[in-house]
Amino acid sequence: MASSTVRAEDQNRAAEQDVARRLLDSSAKLSYDPATEVDWNTPLDTDHHGASPEWSTLYSTSYWAELTEAQRKALTRQEAASVASTGIWFEMILQQMVLRDMYAKDPTDPRFQWALTEVADECRHSIMFARGAAKLGAPAYRPRRPVIELGRAFKTLAFGEAAYAAILVAEEVLDVMQRDWMRDERVAPFVRTINNIHVVEESRHMKFARDETRKRLRGAGPVRRHLNALVVAIASYYIVTSMVNRDVYANAGLDAARARAEAKTNEHHKSLMRSSCSGLMEFLASARLLTKPALFFYKRAYLI
Repeated sequence: MASSTVRAEDQNRAAEQDVARRLLDSSAKLSYDPATEVDWNTPLDTDHHGASPEWSTLYSTSYWAELTEAQRKALTRQEAASVASTGIWFEMILQQMVLRDMYAKDPTDPRFQWALTEVADECRHSIMFARGAAKLGAPAYRPRRPVIELGRAFKTLAFGEAAYAAILVAEEVLDVMQRDWMRDERVAPFVRTINNIHVVEESRHMKFARDETRKRLRGAGPVRRHLNALVVAIASYYIVTSMVNRDVYANAGLDAARARAEAKTNEHHKSLMRSSCSGLMEFLASARLLTKPALFFYKRAYLI
């Protein structure tokens, strides 16, 4: 029994290292430098949206119907900048969790080298998002103070499947919306380039996060599984509900109180979020991380 267990562990380790090698090869062949790939010099063309209008939190509401095209474009630019700012906030959490996970591990292991490659990617992405938000004419959007402090605790305490599954949720939600934006000619060209870079490079990060989540759950008991399912769901709720800052409406020149009220009850946006997260929810279900307490938070965030 002992020898068969050792053989299984060796096979699993070899498979994990093979995945990491393939990710490293892919990164070497297909990575971007946002400093040169993105057109930072051309002035912002306000005839473009910042995101596909269908992804706006006000799309299909009565308020949206009253807005001029210029107001709609101003709103989607602020919303896109807010999503980018939230992405920076979570990418900083992600980097710290990955570095902590790899601390003092074997640097010759391809998994270690891939983890550092992912951190390097996220550093570039954060700078890219920051420059993109500034070019969209937006202020520095940040989550509310209690959410910032919860994030501080999460990045310090989360480990194993809780860390990697939460990373996956944040990346998957961004990935779905950005795939739409990067193909949409109504969106500003430099934003489309940013989205394309992020989608291509994050696909490797999502592969690693899925594999690490499965690996860490291997042999996990019911108490650990249920606890971490809840932790991931709570983290997901705060990540998703922080994506569009409540100040975007005022900064787009809208009636902020009315906009927030209509966005809160916008069934189109809720339905879009649910449909876009179907693949993610299938993965979490296959990993047995969709417990009843966890479902409560996913439903509150309109992810399921």
